[in-house]
Amino acid sequence: MALPDMRDLIFWRDVKKTGLVFSTTLILLLSLAAFSVISVVSYLILALLSVTISFRVYKSVIQAVQKSEDGHPFKAYLDLDVALSSEAFHSYVSSAMVHVNRALKLIMRLFLVEDLVDSLKLAVVMWLMTYVGAIFNGITLLILGELLVFSVPVVYEKYKTQIDHYVGIARDQIKSIVTKVQAKLPGVVKKKPE
Repeated sequence: MALPDMRDLIFWRDVKKTGLVFSTTLILLLSLAAFSVISVVSYLILALLSVTISFRVYKSVIQAVQKSEDGHPFKAYLDLDVALSSEAFHSYVSSAMVHVNRALKLIMRLFLVEDLVDSLKLAVVMWLMTYVGAIFNGITLLILGELLVFSVPVVYEKYKTQIDHYVGIARDQIKSIVTKVQAKLPGVVKKKPE
């Protein structure tokens, strides 16, 4: 079974698949908001075990009653080779190392103030995040993020023309305000109009 395309999921192209992914992840996030991670993981494992054990016992009873020799119901899955090859493991580690090295270089650049403006931007964002953190916790932000991911693209796709019109008006207003503020600030380099 192939994984569905993320774009198809967030635009609700297949309502059943999107509904399943959306409801499952939302229930998981709400569970994590209400209970500890250890409890949620334990309950998920217990639920999975209860389903597989019940199915195994059910199939064993059916085989005994019908006197059939079907064998283990999960035999096909037990015979699958799930071993990770050395080459695949090295490939995953190599691709992960590229991202880790890039992140380390960025962290060093920001914290050791290679570019003052970028470091100040990070400081302002982190300062604003202290206020966000005082209002929301991480799980709440993940829940809000999921709700936005599964609703905003659909709304935008449906009302694209109207949204683009009002965004254009807002952008023009912001440009006008920025131009007026820059004109009043001393020492600001004036850009030539385009």
